[in-house]
Amino acid sequence: MDIKLRRYSHSMIAKVIVFMIVILCFTNSITMVTSILGMHNSNFGIAFEKSYYLGNGYISDSSDVVSLLNTLKKYQSENYILSGKTLTNDQITDQEEMLFREFEFNSKGFNPNLTTEENTKIFKEVYVDKIAQIKDKLIKQELNDYNATLRRLEKYQGMNYYMKNGENEFTNVSNKDKEYFKSFPAYIMFEGSKTDIFPKEVSESSRYNWITSDANQLGQQDIMYVAFTPEFLNSRITQWEADKISTTKILQQLAGFLTVLVIAFIYLLWVIGRKPQLDQGVQLNTIDRIYNDFKIGTCMMLIGLWAAIIAQLYQSKIFELTFPITMLIATVGLILVLSLVKHLKNRTFFKHTLIFSILHKLCKFVSEVYNSGSVGVKVVLIVIGYPVVVAITFFIFPVTIGLAAWIAFKKVKEFKAIQEGVIRVKDGDIHHIINVSGGGEFARLAANVNSITDGLSKAVENGTKSERLKSELITNVSHDIRTPLTSIITYVDLLKGERDQAKIDQYLEIIDQKSQRLKILTEDLFEATKASSGNMPVNFAKIDIVALITQGLGELDDKIKDRKLEFRICHPEDKVFIWADGKLMWRAIENLLSNIFKYALEGSRVYIDILYSGAEVILIIKNISAYELNISSDELMERFKRGDESRSSQGSGLGLSIAKGLIEIQKGSFNIEIDGDLFKVIIQMNKEAF
Repeated sequence: MDIKLRRYSHSMIAKVIVFMIVILCFTNSITMVTSILGMHNSNFGIAFEKSYYLGNGYISDSSDVVSLLNTLKKYQSENYILSGKTLTNDQITDQEEMLFREFEFNSKGFNPNLTTEENTKIFKEVYVDKIAQIKDKLIKQELNDYNATLRRLEKYQGMNYYMKNGENEFTNVSNKDKEYFKSFPAYIMFEGSKTDIFPKEVSESSRYNWITSDANQLGQQDIMYVAFTPEFLNSRITQWEADKISTTKILQQLAGFLTVLVIAFIYLLWVIGRKPQLDQGVQLNTIDRIYNDFKIGTCMMLIGLWAAIIAQLYQSKIFELTFPITMLIATVGLILVLSLVKHLKNRTFFKHTLIFSILHKLCKFVSEVYNSGSVGVKVVLIVIGYPVVVAITFFIFPVTIGLAAWIAFKKVKEFKAIQEGVIRVKDGDIHHIINVSGGGEFARLAANVNSITDGLSKAVENGTKSERLKSELITNVSHDIRTPLTSIITYVDLLKGERDQAKIDQYLEIIDQKSQRLKILTEDLFEATKASSGNMPVNFAKIDIVALITQGLGELDDKIKDRKLEFRICHPEDKVFIWADGKLMWRAIENLLSNIFKYALEGSRVYIDILYSGAEVILIIKNISAYELNISSDELMERFKRGDESRSSQGSGLGLSIAKGLIEIQKGSFNIEIDGDLFKVIIQMNKEAF
């Protein structure tokens, strides 16, 4: 069940479906958010407002009206503004300073060699007309602000107000009575420091101070009444209720889309790049070959492009295009993001970037030049490279110097270690190892010196072994030749004085046996010498190794029965051909079989396996030895060596050496393995012409 579920969840169809779900949920979420921002004036909080009077709309309107009335209190009237009484000395001073800066940078009359007072005197003479116009300009600006304030108040249809500041009064109704204003469903009253606001729930709003903060500018005798008529309130309350229902519905849908989006996106991140067979690793496609830094840059550009387009649509009030544009950009962006996730899973996020590739290739190039070049080239690279590094890292110059000193000290230490090691080797300590870590020039030099010492050690060891083997070879040859030769000499002496014909015949038979033994020994030694030296003609041809062995075993059937051996041959059903000399190949196999007849345990099995290995055919022959094999395979391959160390068995000890030489001159390989009493020969031959 788990395997079936995994196969379905990792299938391409499931991934495409989840991909579409992510895109649709994301696009719908963005569309809803822009809808609230555009059509509902970015007022997400309306869904959580308890009533219209606690909402942002009523508080904003109320505070705006109070602020506008405070502005009227400042200007009082047009005549008051035209008289210049609304202006302050700071306003005039600021304008004069702006003109002085203009005079300083643009006028030829400014002299930097003069004092500020002297330049100011020149400034007032040059800019006398502009200075005179400052007051008129400010009065005109104040008058424009006054008229703009009145126009903004007129836009609040259904809002009544009355304000008194000393003798100045501002109102849009004829009835100025306090109780008249209290008769409306909502009102705001300030009398000096006293505040009366209805409905009372308005004071529970977190934005209540928006209304009362402007009231602090009123004097103790000032009065401000503001009342909102049912005409003003009803339309706004109806709109508020509709906006609240709409925004609440959108937020609920948005929460649902976001929940599905998060679940689907997490699932998509989990399965992306995976096949139903988990052991296949992350699967990459054509898009994944694009450098990751390009993909990141493209994603950022897509975000910027989307923001610019949506901002334009927001200004143009064209909200219908939000969905298709967002879907298109989100699809491209999600494909790139999922590609980045694949590289994160594959642990190639940083390696598969253009910056990393350039730096890696540059470092590799410098490293190859450094490693393959001479010491002079490396010194030049260091001389050129170090100042560049210092220039780049000038802000951490002490660290760069310290690092360079540490590297130099390390290299000097390595050089001293090599120098001391060479002296010790020169003095005769050929087993000394110079320890220099790393892969630099000194490390390679130390490795080369160690190789020389290893070579010396092996040469000494091989020399010792060669002397030992030479001594053993002389001993074995002397023993094997002397034994039959001694017998021949002895029986010849006996034959000289013997008159009994029966004994003469017996002595002649023994002499004949020993001479034949000596002849075989001499011929084997001669053949072993020719095989090992390669001085033997080889006629290569395509040989059926299975037929060769089967036919040979048939000819040796009598010997097999005498030793009560059972041969088991395992080979492919088809013919197995090798490229070899048929006569030499059979001579080598015959030597091995002869070795088996002499030393195999009587009544045991002999296994012959023939198998393919690439362009080679492997022949494996295994048997159980009748004698204890207490020597190594290397020693057993030496000439005149026998598995029977007592040398009581027949044989010259040259069979394996001859077989090895014959196989090698046919471009094959010959190896033996010993495991307890199990003796195994492994021959590898080429299948075709080389």
